Amino acid sequence: MRSRIAIFIDGSNLYNGMRDNLSNTRVNLQELVQQLITDRELVRIYYYNAPLTDDYESDLREGQQRFFESLRRIPYVTVRLGRLHRRNDGSLVEKGIDVALAVESLSLAYENAFDTALLVSGDGDYVELVEALKRKGKFVECAMFKNQSAGILVEYVDVFHPLDDLSWSKILF
Repeated sequence: MRSRIAIFIDGSNLYNGMRDNLSNTRVNLQELVQQLITDRELVRIYYYNAPLTDDYESDLREGQQRFFESLRRIPYVTVRLGRLHRRNDGSLVEKGIDVALAVESLSLAYENAFDTALLVSGDGDYVELVEALKRKGKFVECAMFKNQSAGILVEYVDVFHPLDDLSWSKILF
């Protein structure tokens, strides 16, 4: 029996990693996922992000909306949107993304919906999630660029997949 894998993508984390490392953010998500899952059975891909606020250029907002819509048309992809919140200092912070990813992955783990959770993120805030999934008997992997992966997260997951090592010529548009 093939191992079942569910993929949980922190969209802004992936976007920032691609922008900083590849100078290109136009991703073929299906090809990216295919290179990560190898011969395992894909259960579902969960993609988390926050829509840009009205103070962003309309071209950027519209491009992001088109990207979200294109993801929704891919079989077995679920898009979950949080929100951007402006702090008193003027900076923007995502709200609802980390918690939604954690709750959904834990809920699915308790339903025994997958054997392996693959977090596409380098966010060290997910260490407690990784530990909880492992306590439930799940394997946990993470994928992110080497220079953006919180060292602490890499120490806790079972397997780290450096995105630097993928065949990006097949993934980027």
